[in-house]
Amino acid sequence: MEYCNLGRTGLCVSRMCLGSVQFGWQAQERTAFRILDEFVAAGGSFIDTANIYSAWHPGHRGGEAETIIGQWLKSRGRRDELVLATKVGGRMWQDAHGEGLSRKHIMRAVEDSAPPADRLH
Repeated sequence: MEYCNLGRTGLCVSRMCLGSVQFGWQAQERTAFRILDEFVAAGGSFIDTANIYSAWHPGHRGGEAETIIGQWLKSRGRRDELVLATKVGGRMWQDAHGEGLSRKHIMRAVEDSAPPADRLH
């Protein structure tokens, strides 16, 4: 696996970034865990996701891919070895700040992404 610096962030990541758009609707948790395990075993260190992934699938709200990745990270205990990139901007709520890049939308997306304090330990 080849590695490179991520812009001027000081982070070094694998040149190959694993996308997770299929997690939670075409690749269920067990399959997603296997994919993530194999990616990391091959030297991958860069994972891409988004809060809106799978929102288009009937019965989903979005965030399923992020949830699966979070569960995998917790079960593997390797969070400090990986760079997780996510996106914000897509419609997640039915109000004036339900989409876009306003501070309010971004802050709500961050808050919705954070686990409850009682689940941190």
